[in-house]
Amino acid sequence: MQAQGGLMGMLLPLGVFVVIFYFLIIRPQKKRQRKLEEMIASIRPGDQVVTAGGFMGVVTGVKDDSFILEVADGVRVRILKASIQMKKHDSDASVPDASGKPAA
Repeated sequence: MQAQGGLMGMLLPLGVFVVIFYFLIIRPQKKRQRKLEEMIASIRPGDQVVTAGGFMGVVTGVKDDSFILEVADGVRVRILKASIQMKKHDSDASVPDASGKPAA
């Protein structure tokens, strides 16, 4: 009888730890991943994006697993969809370009 009570006494803190771990780590990570996947799925030609490497560019084409970005006038690169970090919104259009002047 005491062995069973001792076993429950050991499993209860472990169960509480698993529940806390789920709500503090696993659930928020799944939300972030879902939000990132939705953002990548919503990218269309003409959208401005930032890659994980810090490159900023305009999407000119969409393929199955990648985007074609124009990072400078006439310079196009193919970037994997997984390397897109964020999509810039229209309100971010006033970010200065390389010359320090606001982009038009």
